[in-house]
Amino acid sequence: MPSHQVPSGLISASIITFSILALSRKTFTPLKGHCTCKTITYEVVAPFLVTNCCHCTWCQRETGTVFVLNAIIETSNFRITSETKPVFVYIPSASGDGQMIARCPTCYVALYGDYVGDGAWTTFVKAGTLDDDGKKRVKPDVHIFTSTKMDWVDLTSERERGVPILEKGYKREDVWSREANERFAALKLKMDAAKKVEEMADQGKAYIEV
Repeated sequence: MPSHQVPSGLISASIITFSILALSRKTFTPLKGHCTCKTITYEVVAPFLVTNCCHCTWCQRETGTVFVLNAIIETSNFRITSETKPVFVYIPSASGDGQMIARCPTCYVALYGDYVGDGAWTTFVKAGTLDDDGKKRVKPDVHIFTSTKMDWVDLTSERERGVPILEKGYKREDVWSREANERFAALKLKMDAAKKVEEMADQGKAYIEV
């Protein structure tokens, strides 16, 4: 394949992703958020794929509170709108892959993160950093790792709301909405195509070195 030729898989993935995201963005009012000192501001331009409320001991320790509310979005739908950019801090994770946490360089509030294994294709927005309007619009879609939640955290109202309450994690297709699964499938195509391009580039580099 000529070096300038783009793999057809990447083109197809891009078309599928654009079509699905265009529908998602059409009637969506962007969500905005910021750190405590407002040095860092951001915008989310499509509905979140899912919002996880995690009660695992890792999240409890990382946040210093009893759970974390992670709203997951494709990184392409997340934008830093401030001139100042966040600093990234690597922290270990239960999976062993680790994660990168974006913090304000002034007040050090954690704004979002991404897991190393995902290659930064998805962004885990800390929902507590959303503006007041955003906080009203975003609620947990699922509670996970409730086997280690604090005893005094009462999830009765969430159960009545029909929110899945799980002792461990879950399979994406069992919890995410149909639209979210379709969007992630399109993103996965793009991820796989990009990985193939990277592998081809590495092979070309190895050939040149030989």
